[in-house]
Amino acid sequence: MNTPHREIVLPAELSAELAEIYRAMEAGYDQVARQVGLTCRGCPDNCCDSYFLHHTYSEWAYLWHGLRELDEKQRVRIVERAEKYVEESRSCLARQERPQIMCPLNMDGLCGLYKHRMLVCRMHGIPATMTRPDGKSMRFPGCFRCQEVVKEKYDHPDDAQAMDRTPLFRKMVAVESRLLGDKRHLMPRVKLTIAEMIVQGPPRLPVPHCER
Repeated sequence: MNTPHREIVLPAELSAELAEIYRAMEAGYDQVARQVGLTCRGCPDNCCDSYFLHHTYSEWAYLWHGLRELDEKQRVRIVERAEKYVEESRSCLARQERPQIMCPLNMDGLCGLYKHRMLVCRMHGIPATMTRPDGKSMRFPGCFRCQEVVKEKYDHPDDAQAMDRTPLFRKMVAVESRLLGDKRHLMPRVKLTIAEMIVQGPPRLPVPHCER
């Protein structure tokens, strides 16, 4: 017998908080990009074919909130593209190759769900730092084009301004904790591509025995 599940719905209050975190990410990204001199204009690469994994139920629920705002024809097309993505990416991984497949949300070079795009999609590209919960500091050099720009402009890569992701990540963790509450221990860790989140449907929580 299959265990019944209930959809995890992102309340309006948490949805607004997540949107505000995203706005802060964009502002921080723009500031660092201007300082470094990074622009995506004319770039031969497209980060939408990068193999990104996403890790929160709140972003998963927010993504589905955006999908439901689309008309049915668009949504069906995206689901079909996502199914194809999942199949192709699994084949690549089985061959121990990192997938490089266009995101199912990319429509003619633009994100079809731009307002609801994920954290990684918003922050990829610029130099960034982060302090882990264990206190270890990490630095990310940015995309290949950013690394080229930094190499030309600075004596050392660490001289370039970097965005500190730590405060925003902590806010994301707080949203996630409030969303799942005391059910958090019941939930498996999220480690999914956007395509997998689309194919699997909205995130769901096992219904306790007392409520069945």
